[in-house]
Amino acid sequence: MIRRVVSFALDQPFFLILLVALFTAGGVAEKQVTIPIEIGLSAVPHSVRLFSHTQFGLSFIAVTFDDAVDAYFARQQVLERLRDVDLPPGLDPQLGPLATPIGEIYRYRLKGGLSPTDMRTVQDWIVARQLKTVPGVADVVTYGGFIKQYQVEPDLPKLKAYGVTLQQLFTALGRGSANAGGGYVDRGEQQYLIRGIGLLKSADDIGNIVVTQRAGTPLLVSDISTIETGGVPRQGLTGQDKEDDIVAGLVLMRKGENPSEVLKDLKLKIETLNSSVLPQDAQIVPIYDRTWLIDTTLQTVFKNLLEGALLVTGVLLVFLGSLRAALIVAIVIPLSLLATFTGLTIRGIPANLLSLGAMDFGIIVDGAVIVVENIFRKHCFRCSLLLRRTFQSSRYSVMKAVFLRRWHGQ
Repeated sequence: MIRRVVSFALDQPFFLILLVALFTAGGVAEKQVTIPIEIGLSAVPHSVRLFSHTQFGLSFIAVTFDDAVDAYFARQQVLERLRDVDLPPGLDPQLGPLATPIGEIYRYRLKGGLSPTDMRTVQDWIVARQLKTVPGVADVVTYGGFIKQYQVEPDLPKLKAYGVTLQQLFTALGRGSANAGGGYVDRGEQQYLIRGIGLLKSADDIGNIVVTQRAGTPLLVSDISTIETGGVPRQGLTGQDKEDDIVAGLVLMRKGENPSEVLKDLKLKIETLNSSVLPQDAQIVPIYDRTWLIDTTLQTVFKNLLEGALLVTGVLLVFLGSLRAALIVAIVIPLSLLATFTGLTIRGIPANLLSLGAMDFGIIVDGAVIVVENIFRKHCFRCSLLLRRTFQSSRYSVMKAVFLRRWHGQ
């Protein structure tokens, strides 16, 4: 194996140089981005762990806090530290959404007759923006499709012929897509504000941007370049069944929210989007809905609780030997459940498979079994003692009557 690796390295020097370059680039990113951020985020209040992962073009850092800290306080501390980190020009660190690894509550896809580029545009500018307004939604992650992009391809011979540099073209493009104020004009008692709106809506608008002028004639972007509509280069595809390229979305729930309530509001919003907002060629189709999982989990939990209560009641009936005693002890089970729900509500802990599945009815009724058994034991002992005294008293009276009858000769 080692011989093959050495032979490949000797026979493919270009590939080896490329690997070394990528390795070097990764090391430089680690040194200039990850390490400064780690130093800046060190000793954040209530932080217990700092984890980082660096690869080409991406630096991912996760800070873990203890349970005593408030989520918004932790995010504020991290943002304050990030502002003081010295990073290379052009780098802007971002904070992830306030969600947890189990916050993925809804997956969907856009289905219809539009192209992947148009579907992605509808997803980014309509669907995602509307779904983020639902209470409890932290973020909407988009997969698939092409991000629409207007591409300006300069014609180098024309640039040289007109004496225009690439920097002049870049400056004109930036200037042409910005709004500008023009003061105001007084008309009688009224005042009119003047402004120039530089919102570009099509490739033709980009082509009409003025780069410079030659002999009083404006030189437009379309005169020295070609404008095309394309897409941002992507790293992969999103598919479903036999479709290789679809546009899908993932809804993340905010930490601490009730998934049932968030899903209810989310479905209402999706119904509104499908009926009156989205184009006829685009509809939101669910792929994964946690509502089914929540309902199934709750049914399983309460079914197990009911079966456990009945089983414990049967066992109590067998061992106590009294139906009344078994029912008295069994009453403790629903009362304990009510107390558990009250405690969960006060602490803000949801009733789920983890919080309710750990309940042990055998332990719950132990105290009641001891008390009831002791009461019945003492009660039965007193009853037997009373019966014995009554029997002895009756037996003495009978013997006395027989003796008196014999004494009197009867």
